Amino acid sequence: MSETLKQQTKKGLYWTFFNQFANYGMNFCVGIVMARLLSPSDYGITALPAVFMAVAGILQSGGLSDALVRKTDFREEDLSTSFYYSIAVGIIMYLALFFSAPWIADFYNTPVLIPLLRVTALSFLWGPLNSAQNVILKRRLDFKTPTKISLTTRVFSACIGIILAYIGYGLWALVISGVLSSLLTVILNWFAVRWVPHTGWSNTSFKYLWGYGNKIMLSWGLSTLYDNITPIFVAKFYSPADLGVYNRAQGYAAMPSQQVNGVIQGVTFPVLSKMQDDNEALARNYRRMLRTTAFIVFPLMMMLSALARPLVLTLITAKWEACIILLQIICFSMMWYPIHSINLNLLMVKGRSDLFLRLEIIKKVIGVCILAITLPQGLIIFCYGTIISSMISLIINTYYTGKLIQVGYWRQMKDLVPTLVLSFLLFGSVYLTTYFISNLYLQIICGGIIGAIIYLGGAIFFKFEELNDVKYMLKRKA
Repeated sequence: MSETLKQQTKKGLYWTFFNQFANYGMNFCVGIVMARLLSPSDYGITALPAVFMAVAGILQSGGLSDALVRKTDFREEDLSTSFYYSIAVGIIMYLALFFSAPWIADFYNTPVLIPLLRVTALSFLWGPLNSAQNVILKRRLDFKTPTKISLTTRVFSACIGIILAYIGYGLWALVISGVLSSLLTVILNWFAVRWVPHTGWSNTSFKYLWGYGNKIMLSWGLSTLYDNITPIFVAKFYSPADLGVYNRAQGYAAMPSQQVNGVIQGVTFPVLSKMQDDNEALARNYRRMLRTTAFIVFPLMMMLSALARPLVLTLITAKWEACIILLQIICFSMMWYPIHSINLNLLMVKGRSDLFLRLEIIKKVIGVCILAITLPQGLIIFCYGTIISSMISLIINTYYTGKLIQVGYWRQMKDLVPTLVLSFLLFGSVYLTTYFISNLYLQIICGGIIGAIIYLGGAIFFKFEELNDVKYMLKRKA
């Protein structure tokens, strides 16, 4: 990796980490306040249309943005064509959700979903307006600007949501704050990158972009649909309150993992794309990214799992006690989420969206089988099933990584085992600490300190190379 690209990567990781963890901290704090003001049923109802919104969002992007980021002979007509596509599909998606809202509400037997879905879907009308700006910023490896925009919109959304929840708007506090946040994001992006389309539609550009992007779109669509199957069935066969409890547990477990993944995926894809033809450099930097990612995310997830009980009871009160066991279990499956994403990122870097799609189909078929077996047994058994599904997916995801750059499952496991063992040691020590201390606040404080000492002390004693990478990223100057 050249020094310039190394410095760009460092800056990208710095600003994206800052963005993700500032957002994580804000989401966590706001979530605590909102969970105290709202009920599990409120969260459950707002989670119901998530699958429809998520799938519609995937169709709208069409995978064209990823194609634009990795395209070496980037042209203006490529950007304009992608922009026109997103606008057209956004309008179609909004109309589809607007007119299908009554049927969705009937399916869930929840009439409030009609206006809720129609308001939430408004983001499809203006969302495409910042798609080109996002591509331009990624190609520039400019992660500072999106960080500033994201933090501004998060603060705005948090203030609006808390105020509305406090004065009694209930679930609409979540909906309205989200819609206004997406609108503000578009406005700020346009001020930051004053791009407007300068050319018309290009069939040649669309043929290339769609040829790469449609497989990515189908892959993300399958993944999104699969991730939202559980809320559909929980809401249909259990209750909105059960869905709210699961949604909170899954949301808290996913937050650290997805924040780290957002950083890694957002930075590694454009950076690795610049070395896509050098397999030796690609493999070397790829393995380094895997180790550093695991070094950060594994202990976070283990700490969260070990301290789940005191955190839930002190922060969002005993009315959410049912989500404790679910949170503890889900952490063990979500800790692998960034590792999955980095493996899949490599396929996109190498332009093998066909392999990406093939893997997603195989994994989702296996995942649906596990879901069909475990979900009827209850949410706890289902959460254990997600661990099995995650481990099987890891074996599948690493298959083509081994074929393309000779960094397959066993090499990755060899790289990650030291961090994994140290993280489990952290989990055990923190979990035992909670048994010997009765006060919930002291459990959090003492458990956090002991876990940090054991993990960092072990990393220093055994001379983990990842410590140097983290130290380098924390330094402001290269």
